[in-house]
Amino acid sequence: MADLIIMSSKASEAEVEGVVSRVRQLGFDVHISRGQEKTLIGLIGDTRGISDEVFRLMPGVLEVITILKEYKLVSREFKEEDSRITVKDVVIGGEKFVVIAGPCSVESEVGLMDTARRIKRAGAAILRGGVYKPRTSPYSFDGLGREGLEILRRVREETGLPVVTEVMAPEEVQLVEPVADLLQIGARNMFNYRLLQRVGRCRKPVLLKRGFEAKLKEFLNSAEYILKEGNNQVILCERGIRTFDDEFTRNTLDLAAVPVLKKESHLPVIVDPSHGTGRRDLVTPMAKAALAAGADGIMVEVHPQPEAAFSDGFQSLRIEEFEQMMEQLRPLMKLMGR
Repeated sequence: MADLIIMSSKASEAEVEGVVSRVRQLGFDVHISRGQEKTLIGLIGDTRGISDEVFRLMPGVLEVITILKEYKLVSREFKEEDSRITVKDVVIGGEKFVVIAGPCSVESEVGLMDTARRIKRAGAAILRGGVYKPRTSPYSFDGLGREGLEILRRVREETGLPVVTEVMAPEEVQLVEPVADLLQIGARNMFNYRLLQRVGRCRKPVLLKRGFEAKLKEFLNSAEYILKEGNNQVILCERGIRTFDDEFTRNTLDLAAVPVLKKESHLPVIVDPSHGTGRRDLVTPMAKAALAAGADGIMVEVHPQPEAAFSDGFQSLRIEEFEQMMEQLRPLMKLMGR
């Protein structure tokens, strides 16, 4: 069984193309990853009937590897080095600990503009704001839609901050993609395979949130759906899972997932302590814990008046509290080399 073909550093472009052509002749899709020293060619499909020898003796081939995991393209076996995802001019998965912040929902241009300017001064690198909101109750505020997108666009242009917002359906991608620098797949849509395939065919980076009842294996397989379509710019987000304790926290923040995901996959991992706890007073301590656990960043909800927020005010930091959190995180970032 052949899953991954490693080309020699001395392999010519013609030799690489020869292997790619052979893979396609056998009926498989191809995923190519070009590093500084080696080119990796991944076979996409059921490879159980393909012998290693088909490729092993071809010119330029250094090694043929079998990947036993279901999630092949996201695995460390496919790519040993960490992936770095660039969102406009912000690198996630590199040396810096990246902070994404903003309100749960875009509510008004004045409020979002003020929040964006202040969180940027405090050290946030990316602005979050929902315009299409999946809600548990059909009677809850579900976002401003296209009006919210226009507000996001103007705030992005004015502040220079990259923006991330959620897409809920395949047909929304073409509306959101021109505005957002990072497309978010929310926890409720982690199993929406048509949506995963759709964002896999676009050119924007994708922030994939773990479903609140999803196993890590299922989470990684959802990421595989996106990479399989050709988009390898995926960031994993741990945002808490549903357990038996709902008296003190909204979810149980699974920080053990961070080192596990970093070991299993080359994709960057961030943490959402806002949804992970559902409590404003727990966001800062769990943000610190996420940094200590090795996360590449955090995403937190911030609102100028949480008590008046249209959604998730109970877990949103006040802007002053966000500024205090950033002050507390800086010495820890330095200690962790981030």
